[in-house]
Amino acid sequence: MGILSKKDAALILDPLADNNPITIQVLGICSALAITAELEASIVMAVSVLFVMGMGNVVISLMRNIIPSKIRIIVQLVVVATLVIVVDQVLKAFAYELSKTLSVFVGLIITNCIIMGRFEAFALANGPKRSFLDGIGNAAGYGFILVVIGFFRELLGSGTLLGIKVLGDPIEKTGLYAIGYENNGFMLLSPMALIVVGIIIWVQRSRNPALIEEN
Repeated sequence: MGILSKKDAALILDPLADNNPITIQVLGICSALAITAELEASIVMAVSVLFVMGMGNVVISLMRNIIPSKIRIIVQLVVVATLVIVVDQVLKAFAYELSKTLSVFVGLIITNCIIMGRFEAFALANGPKRSFLDGIGNAAGYGFILVVIGFFRELLGSGTLLGIKVLGDPIEKTGLYAIGYENNGFMLLSPMALIVVGIIIWVQRSRNPALIEEN
């Protein structure tokens, strides 16, 4: 017998594919537009949301029987805001330049509809273990899309990955630039993130036509 049951494993695996928060549920689009011009920022945002959702779901689950229904949204906001402050302070302490790049978008994790949605739909009705798995599963699905978008936007827009020149030097005309390749500056604009998301959705639904009928 594995560590996780089939139902528990599905909590992690489903959001990575057929129930992805961004491509299927169409949630969290704002951050996909805002911070994916650089792969590093995409990875850091993905890890930040993974921490906030995983821990937040556990805390809400543990408190679910003592939270008055009339103030549950306020309690959820306090929990997620506290976790976001922790993330923000850690970034400022250990990755200050990156924290400036992400700036306000880290704070906007508080209002990320994926997080609040999982608090409401899952953590308030399930135990800590399943809530933790649901949190990291949905955060992983969200983060995976962010990393894919960040990969293509930085590669095609700047010719770099994690700040490293992988296509050559555009000034000295080495690598692909020696044969006339030019960076696509449009990839660094926010609307291009929507186009990349659209392509991912197209590929995903082409491989699984059942998603078209369900949505």
